Amino acid sequence: MSLLNALNAGKTSLLTNQKSIEIVGNNIANVNTPGYSRQRAELTPIPSINFGDFFIGQGVTVSDVSRDYSLFINRQLQSKTVEYGEEAGKSNTLTELERIFNVSEDNLASQINDFFDAWQELTANPSGQVERDVVIQRGQLLGEAFGSITNELDTVTQNMNTEIIAGVASLNEQLAEIARLNDRISLVEISGQTANSARDQRDLIVQNLSQTLGVQTYTDNRGMLCVHLPGGTPLVLGSTAATISTTTVGTNVNLQVNISGSTLDVGLDSLGGKFKGMLEMRDVFIEGLRTSLNTLAVDLTSAVNDAHVAGYGSDGVTGRLFFEDITALPPGQVPSLNVRIALTDASQVAAAGNPTAAPGDNENALLIAQLETSHKMAATNDTFDSFFSQMVAKVGIEAARNQLALAGAQDATTQLQNLRDGYSGVSLEEEMIDLIQYQRGFQSSAKFLSTVDEMMTSLLQLKN
Repeated sequence: MSLLNALNAGKTSLLTNQKSIEIVGNNIANVNTPGYSRQRAELTPIPSINFGDFFIGQGVTVSDVSRDYSLFINRQLQSKTVEYGEEAGKSNTLTELERIFNVSEDNLASQINDFFDAWQELTANPSGQVERDVVIQRGQLLGEAFGSITNELDTVTQNMNTEIIAGVASLNEQLAEIARLNDRISLVEISGQTANSARDQRDLIVQNLSQTLGVQTYTDNRGMLCVHLPGGTPLVLGSTAATISTTTVGTNVNLQVNISGSTLDVGLDSLGGKFKGMLEMRDVFIEGLRTSLNTLAVDLTSAVNDAHVAGYGSDGVTGRLFFEDITALPPGQVPSLNVRIALTDASQVAAAGNPTAAPGDNENALLIAQLETSHKMAATNDTFDSFFSQMVAKVGIEAARNQLALAGAQDATTQLQNLRDGYSGVSLEEEMIDLIQYQRGFQSSAKFLSTVDEMMTSLLQLKN
């Protein structure tokens, strides 16, 4: 009876070491697999039995295959991934805005300077045809500069809308995959086993969604992972996944979540990660720049018009607007896109300050030329140049802040990823040590079985 027990113990030892070697081999095979967590064989002795006056061991078995996993590290990594995604979502847009609101000589500020310089040159020769033509041309170029910036802001916004639409399909696939993995993990683990690979896949998808949407997670009473947005909107409930769709509101694209027959609008406050960064740039930062640009366009054209209507053209006519009136445009019309010259002829330029419009009368031209430095905008008490300079500075400061924040978030994410890899990742050196250990155990088990076999053979020969 004892030799049979010994054979059984040797058999379990042989099989256990074989299974352990297979687990080590699987770890080595997945050394470069993203998100893979190192697996370990959990060895448990088989309960001993009472044999006479002793308890005799029955061998060993693999009770479970666990994975090296730290909930704390993964939570920290998920949180920092959200921060990195949000700053990354702003980065490309800010790069484009820096190009649009550049500090070179060819920007809106230089066009404003050139426009008022043209008026200053007109004061030297108020009746000069060339000088009057230059004033009109500079006014037209100023309007084109306003329109160019506005159109480029529209292009940046459209690019973000396109990127949001393109990313929705991938998001829906990831949400559906989490729901499928939830179902698979539940089916596997209800039998007492551990679905390590499925859990690794699910964690990797959640990390990607954290970077994109800033998702948060919790485990329900059935052990399934539930995923929701920072604002509480559910995305995955057990084995049920929501679908994200886009809806067009005006010229912008917004997000909606469809789950269990309900449709929920997703606002900026309900998002995190890359999409929050993009929407914040589109709906807050760029919208603020549009408002400031429109304010500048309205204030500048109104100030010039107010002075121009009081002057007289070379034809002696007064009361003419220099720019078209953009103070009361119809709904949907953008002021900065409608900065246009109202005059049709150079003779209508009101350089004179009295009805005689004598050749040397430059009184009104002087007043308009001085607006560049003398006029203070009602909203901020700034000159035109300083107001636009503040817009440029705002873009530059935000871009610099974003670069620092992005580098910091990336560094923190990298450190946490390294920490996670150090805890959960596969180390080839450790796997080689384990491989040698289990190989020796397998060889010893085989030698043990061979010894027991020789003993049984000897006993049989004694009986014969």
